Amino acid sequence: MADDASLRLDGISRHYGKVRALDELSLTIPAGAFVTLLGPSGCGKSTTLNIVAGLDVADTGALYLGDTDITKMPPNERRMAMVFQNYALYPHMTAFDNIAFSLKLSRRPKAEVETRVKAVGEMLDIGHLLGRKPGQLSGGQQQRVALGRALVKQPLVFLLDEPFSNLDAALRSRMRTEVKHLHLALGTTSVFVTHDQEEAMTLSDLIAVMRDGKLVQFGGQDEIYRRPATTYVATFVGKPRMSLVEGSLAVESGVAALIGDGLLIPLGEPAALGLVGGPPALVALGVRAEDVRIDASGGELTGGFPATVALLEPIGSDTFVELAVGTSTIVARVSPDLPLGIGQPVTAAVAPGRAHLFDAASGLRIGA
Repeated sequence: MADDASLRLDGISRHYGKVRALDELSLTIPAGAFVTLLGPSGCGKSTTLNIVAGLDVADTGALYLGDTDITKMPPNERRMAMVFQNYALYPHMTAFDNIAFSLKLSRRPKAEVETRVKAVGEMLDIGHLLGRKPGQLSGGQQQRVALGRALVKQPLVFLLDEPFSNLDAALRSRMRTEVKHLHLALGTTSVFVTHDQEEAMTLSDLIAVMRDGKLVQFGGQDEIYRRPATTYVATFVGKPRMSLVEGSLAVESGVAALIGDGLLIPLGEPAALGLVGGPPALVALGVRAEDVRIDASGGELTGGFPATVALLEPIGSDTFVELAVGTSTIVARVSPDLPLGIGQPVTAAVAPGRAHLFDAASGLRIGA
């Protein structure tokens, strides 16, 4: 097999009885990229990873590593290594033997095994722990051993199935950083599965957002965050989630505005919104918290609209403000130094060029 580590999934489907886990999934992963399969539980991301690894078999479709069709190739011939959620370490073996297991299985020379295991141990900062068994290691140390067992195989493709989900928040953050450094150092094609959008945004070159066995959007972090293709992507990616307000669009004196139940939100020029022709009868305005401006002094904001402070959520560096706008709510991110009180009337505005419009019926993005 050639050393082209690009991956291509071509119309992959997988059914379990009447359950459609994957529905004609097509995806191309460039060689050397770190790609995350992102979505809620049951969306098909782990099934996809298992099919790529050869641990499961697709009902229809084909899988290519470079130009090689590996759809029916056994897992041990695919030159891939997988890190599981539960680490899957042998409890009776030392960390050294766990890492060395695949090398010994393929009857590599003893000197080579020792050299490669120790090199991986030093890379992961567990060189001093190689004589310990899993029960004598912390969760983070066990995760490093699991990573080491995969890395020592020198795979073309590195597969990670929610590997940090059993770790506490601080350790999870640290392990994300370490995996990112490893990827940058090794340049191995990596496919990562998670339901945590923060992990996806932190680690990935490209993100594949999945839903009900289908690919909803595939692109870089900035594209997924700044130009979500659907309301599903818009609200799944980002903390806090994007606010959505339904209404109809009206254009008066060259300015578009969202009109809804008790609200009128100016949105600027129709051309700037990418509107071509008439908009749908009902639209959903999406706005990120950092793109909402608030004036509590009674002054005027360009494109301002009246709102009322309904809830305050201080998180230290920022405060999230839930604004009541008519019968809808919009969340804003503001400085903790801004003096606000619940029930206080304010003027809010959407930052120019930051409005997202979706067809309320289909959920698909409209315009720019």
